[in-house]
Amino acid sequence: MPRSSPPVPRRRGTRRRLALGTQAAVALLLLLVVVVLVSLAASTYVLRRDLEQQYEQRALAIARSLASDPTVAQRVTTDRPDPAGPLQQQAERIRRETQALYVVVTDDHGIRFSHPTPSNVGKMVSTSPDEALRGREVVTIEKGTLGYSARGKVPLRNADGQVVGEVSVGIATSEISHETRKLVLLLALVALAPLAVGVVGAVTLVRRLRRTTLGLEPEEMADLLREHAAVLGGVRDAVVAVDTDGRVTVSNPEADRLVGPSAGRGLRRGTTIEDSGAGPELVDLFQQEPAPDGVLRVVGGRVVVATRLVVQRDGRDLGQVLILRDRSDLDHLARELEATRALTDALRAQSHEHRNRLHTLTGMLHHGDLDAARGYVEELNAQTTWVTGVDDPYLAGLLAAKAAAASEAGVSLVVSEATWLDARVVHPLDVVTVVGNLIDNGIRAAEEGARDPRWVEVTLVSDGADLVVHVADSGDGVPPELAGQLYDHGFTTRDSSAAGHGIGLALARHTARAHGGDVTLVDGGGADHGAAFEAVLAGVLATRPADRRTQEESVR
Repeated sequence: MPRSSPPVPRRRGTRRRLALGTQAAVALLLLLVVVVLVSLAASTYVLRRDLEQQYEQRALAIARSLASDPTVAQRVTTDRPDPAGPLQQQAERIRRETQALYVVVTDDHGIRFSHPTPSNVGKMVSTSPDEALRGREVVTIEKGTLGYSARGKVPLRNADGQVVGEVSVGIATSEISHETRKLVLLLALVALAPLAVGVVGAVTLVRRLRRTTLGLEPEEMADLLREHAAVLGGVRDAVVAVDTDGRVTVSNPEADRLVGPSAGRGLRRGTTIEDSGAGPELVDLFQQEPAPDGVLRVVGGRVVVATRLVVQRDGRDLGQVLILRDRSDLDHLARELEATRALTDALRAQSHEHRNRLHTLTGMLHHGDLDAARGYVEELNAQTTWVTGVDDPYLAGLLAAKAAAASEAGVSLVVSEATWLDARVVHPLDVVTVVGNLIDNGIRAAEEGARDPRWVEVTLVSDGADLVVHVADSGDGVPPELAGQLYDHGFTTRDSSAAGHGIGLALARHTARAHGGDVTLVDGGGADHGAAFEAVLAGVLATRPADRRTQEESVR
């Protein structure tokens, strides 16, 4: 944060920053030195091992070439060891041409027929010839009479394929050491380049560190981080931030509570929003264009107000921040108000209709038309619609209110004969939310549909403590291609610009699922009917009739 410091504290800060930069530079240089030394040692080991293998194969190739000469096996079996013999001369010529340390030919007892030191001809070899005499080729580094050498030993066979001796060729390891020193020197010269780059990188790191931290010291950054965590943990809104690649960088405890995984874990930071454990509703809010600004959504079964902001610095986009304000408490009160309003509307409609009928009956009696009055009363009794089979006052009042609203829209609301609900509702607000939204959707569909007569049929059945709701209408139905979008937030078949539409079915489904049930489209429509929805709410009915006090406490 911007601040003005007196001269003495600023000089202290400068010394701390220089010390921090120096430590970073020294650490980087030490790391480079260690890496270079380890790499040099490993490269030296690998190079020497490769050279040893090359010299072993070279010695083996020379031995194979000499052993393939049939005259060598013939002379070993027919001649005697002679320091001036043809085998000695042939072996010495090959040794000089190949610059080998020695070329030794022996018989099947290990007696030398050739050696760089003529006095050793006719003597037993210093290293065991058993492997070669068994018919196996051997490569190794051993110490002999001439010192350490890379050796290749090949069995010497006669024309019949029998082993009659061995050919052993050695190349001095001093040549290996000489070649290794040259390669190590070359590698050391090459290693100076990364060391030089490291010095430049250390200086660059110090400067970049100062720019990146905005001149703040580690203690100051720690204080800022604690303040940041305190602010995010103290706000009542959910805050989720992602970078330009869509990876979650920040999520406060409220966000973890609202949209985190169901197991109680928070959002997985550092992963994309799709893989962070957030639900599809949150992913949709980050992908929605234009960005939501104070829009109402249902996320994780809760009604929230969503706002998405773009974070910029120096004209560059750094990511996005989504702010979710939980409106569940307000929504709870709104649903309670809706339930009360439904009962009030039902009473108002019945009172208005009852007053008109009383006025008509009074007029008939005033004129003395007793027969007409009697017939009018009988006709009213025949036309009166009673919500039978529903013992719960909330649902009975809701159905009466919705019947009045449907009548005003030119739609007939029918409670089917299969309805039977002899238990009281223990979660009236949630039940009214689900049933009311389904009936409202049915009334709108029937009102806007092309069929006559326009009707909505409701069936309520209790299954133990579970409530099963079935709502069908006479509307145009739901096209198959739109069936999968019905429960998407904001989806509506009406004018999408109209406020308040596109959330009813989503809210009903979330509410039903919160009670272990669901809302499903069981029939998209037919020749004589429109769409039919079914809702199941588990555990919303009392196992025995509940008194009004229990009902009121549940509402509160």
